[in-house]
Amino acid sequence: MSEVPQEVLEVIDPGEEVLYCVKKKLKTELKPKFLAVTNRRVIYLDQKLLGRYDIQAVPYEKLEVAYYRKGKIGAEFILNSEEGDEIKLSWMDKSEAQDAIVAIRDALNAIAVEPVTIKKKKGLIGEEWEIRKPKELVTKSVQVTTPVTTSASVSEDPIEQLKKLKELLDAGIITAEEYEAKKQKLLEKI
Repeated sequence: MSEVPQEVLEVIDPGEEVLYCVKKKLKTELKPKFLAVTNRRVIYLDQKLLGRYDIQAVPYEKLEVAYYRKGKIGAEFILNSEEGDEIKLSWMDKSEAQDAIVAIRDALNAIAVEPVTIKKKKGLIGEEWEIRKPKELVTKSVQVTTPVTTSASVSEDPIEQLKKLKELLDAGIITAEEYEAKKQKLLEKI
């Protein structure tokens, strides 16, 4: 793993850890580009001259497609978010990039109800992966917008409230302890 740049460390949240950091391999550029894969999101860092930089972070819930191609010399990443943003990095270190795409696949599978779709092609000197998030996550992340304790949800069916409560837990909005406490109260209503 490449050394994690300070700019990436500054945007890491408490409890978030960098799993892989891949540096652009091309040495002709004045400042490097990095792809950092954390346990919560993918972070792209484009360092510029005079201390300037651009950072773009895409949480796994918003990552729609991760494309990876490994050739004889280097590897390339293309990441597409649900908002239509595209991050493209070429000339990445091959072995580090392979570990990063596996970590992205595993992170998407960890938050998905259904497994991610993977298309993989292996050639004589290269390999391609396309990882696509299941459609249910797009719907699931959009539906999880209001907590169960709002006044509108009090009149809802307890079974529907339990489903919404589970979505909040799965999305990481509430803790397991909060989930269990609220679940018990809802079960008493049934």
